[in-house]
Amino acid sequence: MSTGQGAPKLDLIIAARNEESYIGGCLQSLLDQDAKSFTLQVFVAVNASTDKTTEVALTYKEKFQARGWALNVLDVPVAGKVNALNAADQVSSGGIRVYLDADVRLKAELLRQLHAALDTDVPLYATGTLQVAPAQSWVTRQYASLWTQLPFVKGGAVGAGLFAVNSAGRARWAEFPNIISDDTFVRLCFRPDERIEVPACYIWPMIEGLRNLIRVRRRQDAGVEEIAQNYPDMLKNEGKATLGKGELLRLLLKNPVGFCVYAVVHVAVRLRPASKEWTRGR
Repeated sequence: MSTGQGAPKLDLIIAARNEESYIGGCLQSLLDQDAKSFTLQVFVAVNASTDKTTEVALTYKEKFQARGWALNVLDVPVAGKVNALNAADQVSSGGIRVYLDADVRLKAELLRQLHAALDTDVPLYATGTLQVAPAQSWVTRQYASLWTQLPFVKGGAVGAGLFAVNSAGRARWAEFPNIISDDTFVRLCFRPDERIEVPACYIWPMIEGLRNLIRVRRRQDAGVEEIAQNYPDMLKNEGKATLGKGELLRLLLKNPVGFCVYAVVHVAVRLRPASKEWTRGR
């Protein structure tokens, strides 16, 4: 179904490397969107993949054309998420841009709600309501049960795996800098009053297993520290509640098992520094 000529465009960028098992489900969730007020242009920036990510993505091209939308699969020879994001940004037509991880799935109303929230000349950032996918491993289920109750998450507009900006918002930065945490960097380009969480959910998978949790959490913490060192002025935009002693006690009493698993990961990440390689944990 086409929305007709002249309809505003929404550009959606996916950086993908070795995502053949996930990219199809991600693209299908885009095709299932209830979107009538805009046309969708998708850029899958496949960077240095050694699997069939490109081939799988290309099988969806005709389905996007049938909706009057465009699916562009880019071959980015140099590995790295930031490099892939910048390559896709260079060929994007601008306007509202959504940045999406390849393993995320969107509820049908999400893009429509993001478009409505960002359809303004005021610089804004938006994301959906994060819903953690059911975990397969016991340890990840316990970790997620505690993580979802942290003030950072409960405060909303987390943006893990999905964030969007309008044209005025995208002007807040030039290229994505060569840093670990692109999502944190973009979120902190905006004050709390400039960040919106729309009601529609997106499904975000947490990594499976204790070793992977430690590895990815170590990298996430290193990404936040990198921003604190290189862009200290951005920290004033955080606006998230801190985890005080009273909140720690409440979480421990409410969920002792999840608290202990989270504490084990928290301690383990400080035993060894993180690398700069883009880590998925699968």
